[in-house]
Amino acid sequence: MVPVAFLVSVAVFMLIHLTPGDPAVIILGESYTPQAAAQIRQQLGLDRPLPEQYLVFANRVVHGDLGRSLRTNLPVTTAIGERLPATLELGLAALIWSVIVAIPLGTLAALRRGKALDVIASAFTVAGVSVPNFVLGIALILVLGLAFRLLPTSGYAAFSVDPGQNLRRLIMPALALGTAGAAINMRFTRSSMIDVLRQDYIRTARAKGADWLRVVNRHALKNALIPVVTVVGLQVGAILEGALVTETVFSWPGVGKLAVDSIFSKDYTIVQGIVLLSALSYMLANLVVDLVYAYLDPRITYS
Repeated sequence: MVPVAFLVSVAVFMLIHLTPGDPAVIILGESYTPQAAAQIRQQLGLDRPLPEQYLVFANRVVHGDLGRSLRTNLPVTTAIGERLPATLELGLAALIWSVIVAIPLGTLAALRRGKALDVIASAFTVAGVSVPNFVLGIALILVLGLAFRLLPTSGYAAFSVDPGQNLRRLIMPALALGTAGAAINMRFTRSSMIDVLRQDYIRTARAKGADWLRVVNRHALKNALIPVVTVVGLQVGAILEGALVTETVFSWPGVGKLAVDSIFSKDYTIVQGIVLLSALSYMLANLVVDLVYAYLDPRITYS
């Protein structure tokens, strides 16, 4: 994780500095003068060589300082921290939706291979992967929000203030963000289950008279989940990435929408902090996946 984090920080730092635009111009706005801009660049350290700027940046990041927003002058950690709970709520709901649909449906499709249920599940997989989340989001707004008036089309309500309104506003963004993941997880579950059901130990358990439901739940499904856990782990890391579009479509006040707003307003420090957070979430998700492997399959050990 350490070398990956270093490479990501270098890439983010360089990309931000290669982006067109002058932070001094953004900060000063209409009060811009060459003298004031030069003073701002000196205060921000932008007049130093790039390697020196990176060392200062890396030292601050290690100590938890991601700088300040160019628009609001708030600390980047504060700006992201205010939006992070909404994104985590949306991401968790999308992840739950993708798992509770994928694993049962994928298992049933494997058990009923070639039957009508398998065909329906395969069609769901193709549709879920093919339709972008912003297209699905707009379709949900048109159908559930405008045509049938079942759910609010946008906005956010805190769970602590109004739990009912929070859940109603959460449903459509979670469906839009989690459907592609559900389709992928279902496909992996089906394929993995088909492979596991062909193994000798499954046939041995059946030959000993073990109940079929017990064989599937206790033996087949647990081993079949290893590749699924890998995919789910990547999806956990990709929550921020998917939230960029989904939160914008539904006006969900999370980190994704903050990133989009910051890109348009050229608030580079906020964008830099969000990209680093996204990379960290990927790395932590992969670490957790590696640890879960050993639980699912005792033959896997780390030494």
